[in-house]
Amino acid sequence: MKITDVNELKEIAKKIRYGIIEAVHAGKSGHPGGSLSAADILTVLYFNQMNINPKDPKASGRDRFVLSKGHASPALYSTLAERGYFDKKELLTFRGIDSVLQGHPDMKHVPGVDMSTGSLGQGISCANGMAMASKLNRDGYRVYCLVGDGEIEEGQIWEALMSASHYKLDNLCVIVDNNNLQIDGSIEKVMNSYPIDLKFESFGFNVINVDGHNIQELIDAFNKAKLVKGKPTAIIAKTIKGKGVSYMENQVGWHGKAPNDEEYKIAIEELK
Repeated sequence: MKITDVNELKEIAKKIRYGIIEAVHAGKSGHPGGSLSAADILTVLYFNQMNINPKDPKASGRDRFVLSKGHASPALYSTLAERGYFDKKELLTFRGIDSVLQGHPDMKHVPGVDMSTGSLGQGISCANGMAMASKLNRDGYRVYCLVGDGEIEEGQIWEALMSASHYKLDNLCVIVDNNNLQIDGSIEKVMNSYPIDLKFESFGFNVINVDGHNIQELIDAFNKAKLVKGKPTAIIAKTIKGKGVSYMENQVGWHGKAPNDEEYKIAIEELK
């Protein structure tokens, strides 16, 4: 299934945001801000770009996705549920003691999760291994890895980028969710990583800057990445933390807390 209609994709992104709020509110904990900022990116990947089949989530030739910023699991879970990997009702069990939907993705128990993540900085290393395996085995699948702009303060990120460039992993696409906020404040104040695009470029990546909430720009960027040979691609997606819920947008306090009942109702009304 490949959806090309931009308006239809926008509606799907809205449903994914709805699922994010449902999950975090039900779990009474979680990370809504960075999940909401990534919703459009995941929409384009899972409904327009990636070669995947929810009925066969372990197919050897499928494209892979690594959520390096694993705390944004509500975004991934909501996307997988919307794509048909499991029933949307499961979102209401988020972070429950007996739920498979843990606070961070678990590849052993959640259909569609390709890598267990949570320790920041490790995702690109895992994605490198997948991309290299695809080349060595001539499987032909692509690998996508979503990282946070705060996460790229981790040194392992840059070691992994150097490795991806060295081995010419042109089947790897790294997406930076550049919402400019992390748990303690803006990334400029905590540990300034700007200019992000030039840093990735200096490490040997093909770099594309986009508005991370513009569906068409995202589609075009991913399509361009597929044509690049001899080097990996980084898509720097400028986003808004908490996108879609007015009182959460650009508010660092919504990095890691759940809305109460009143806040939940407001968010759901806005997303409807």
